[in-house]
Amino acid sequence: MTMELLDILQARRSIRKYTGEPIPRKMLEKVLQAGLLAPTGRGLCPWEFVVVEDPETLAALSHCRQGSSRMLEQAACAILVWGDTKKTDVWTEDCSLAMGYMHLMAHSLGLGSCWIQGRLRDAESGEETTEAYCRRVLGIPENLALEAILSLGMPAEQPPARSLDTLDTGKVHWEKF
Repeated sequence: MTMELLDILQARRSIRKYTGEPIPRKMLEKVLQAGLLAPTGRGLCPWEFVVVEDPETLAALSHCRQGSSRMLEQAACAILVWGDTKKTDVWTEDCSLAMGYMHLMAHSLGLGSCWIQGRLRDAESGEETTEAYCRRVLGIPENLALEAILSLGMPAEQPPARSLDTLDTGKVHWEKF
């Protein structure tokens, strides 16, 4: 059965609790392919994805951000999205689109995922930025900047889908504000 895009968008929720089961390689490859298929300004593709499956590294990364990265300790995988700041001035937008595509693909495959903002955030210790912390743990070159981290795992919970009836349609303005 094929999921319709609006159904996927309604049902996709941030998942922070995982079962601990590994993610099948084919599923992980599809998530990465979705990110690589994201639109990008002038086709420059400024992103670099760092895939982490090692439990020790995931445990270390779970301290990369104040208040928001502890789920990495139980995640089966993390995908860190880095942007080449020299390639384009819209690297943040391009990398965000890649993150969004991977987020949606993960849900469509039955995986749980959560976006962990990395850019402009501090590590748990408060002594360095999230970016500096991740750069140190993973050996990332200086020309790359961290956009975000996608935690992935088999979901241990699934919050209910959002109802279209609850959407704030007052946020939509036709022709003029």
